Amino acid sequence: MPARRTVLRGAALAPVAGVALSACSGGSGGGTPAAPTAPVELGAESEVAKGGAKLYREENVVVSRAENGSLKAFSTICTHAGCAINKLQGTTLICPCHGSEFDAATGKVLQAPATVPLKELSVQAKGGRIVAGP
Repeated sequence: MPARRTVLRGAALAPVAGVALSACSGGSGGGTPAAPTAPVELGAESEVAKGGAKLYREENVVVSRAENGSLKAFSTICTHAGCAINKLQGTTLICPCHGSEFDAATGKVLQAPATVPLKELSVQAKGGRIVAGP
């Protein structure tokens, strides 16, 4: 039979381990959904320059604009472990959990461990505002 101290130490560590594991579990733990489930207004169309991209962290969406002015949008939930991507350098998205990198203009994987591209979302400009959705 284990000592009382051993049992209590194990019980004290259990919640910490659960929190650490849930950090990489993605959109199933409440909070912000993995991607918009309905069209969502992100911001002013002028926020995304030609050849650039803008990360909308709260909505888990990145929007990029091609040189011809067309917009593309992708979910910013990493396809490797479901972590919310929170860093954009230029047009490269970097996942904080395991270092996967994605091209914000195409959704393609630039660096493993992810192997599946980001999910593309519909996007359009309405009245000078960017609207993205499923």
